[in-house]
Amino acid sequence: MTDEQMKLWNEIKNFELDEPEISLSFTDRLARENGWTIEYSIRAILEYKKFIFLLTITNHPLTPSDQVDQVWHLHLLYTQSYWEDFCEKIIKKKIHHGPTKGGETEKTKYTNWYDKTKELYLATFKTETPKDIWPTSEIRFSEIEFERVNLKRNWIIKKPF
Repeated sequence: MTDEQMKLWNEIKNFELDEPEISLSFTDRLARENGWTIEYSIRAILEYKKFIFLLTITNHPLTPSDQVDQVWHLHLLYTQSYWEDFCEKIIKKKIHHGPTKGGETEKTKYTNWYDKTKELYLATFKTETPKDIWPTSEIRFSEIEFERVNLKRNWIIKKPF
């Protein structure tokens, strides 16, 4: 990393998503909505910050893991934090979220971008992506059958493999 990139990475890494005075913090909400532990949520937030940093240092489109995407989706709901505090003041760049249009062409495109994301991650951070947050492309693009479920009304029973 250049000195300028290192400065930006430190600013992104130190950007606080949690407001200390509220009872349901960003991290708490992320854990609750995804069925994650607080520790896993904290790790996913760090990976989200790394992903955003990578977006700021390349001109090539990148694709996040689903876990990183969940952090990004939640951050987008905190509009002032995302657009004003983070994009405008910290990274000084507008980063829009563009979902897939579906189909095989899009799957190929996003798979390619996902692989490029992981390659840039390795080149930048000098370490492989954590496998529990950044699975293989095959897993990333096959485990996509999600539905919002009210756990107060419904039981969830995992399928046997």
